[in-house]
Amino acid sequence: MKNILLVEDDSFLIDIYTTKLKESGYSVEVASEGEEAIRKIKENNFDLVLLDIVLPHTDGWDVLRQIKSEPNFKKLKIIIISNLGQKEEVAKGFELGAEKYLIKAHYSPSEVVKEIKEVLGE
Repeated sequence: MKNILLVEDDSFLIDIYTTKLKESGYSVEVASEGEEAIRKIKENNFDLVLLDIVLPHTDGWDVLRQIKSEPNFKKLKIIIISNLGQKEEVAKGFELGAEKYLIKAHYSPSEVVKEIKEVLGE
């Protein structure tokens, strides 16, 4: 079973995505802020991180930068899922090493799962 870390601070979205991912056969852990996400990534073995950008304290950009700067996590697959949809932000996500950049309003939870399966080669 693939292990996914959902980094999201909106409890409504946490419930929706956690339910959908578990129904799709994934093991899911949640981090609601950046420092917690970094700690969990270092402590566990995740196949993929679903990362929001707007988070309390440490934002998703810092999480992405820190994780991709560590040799052990260079190959960790990260999909950004955010409401930030400006071209510059999308470009920044890819520059920092994200596999995909999904704008929340454009993807249903089922479509997000489809994108995850594609990134994981399933």
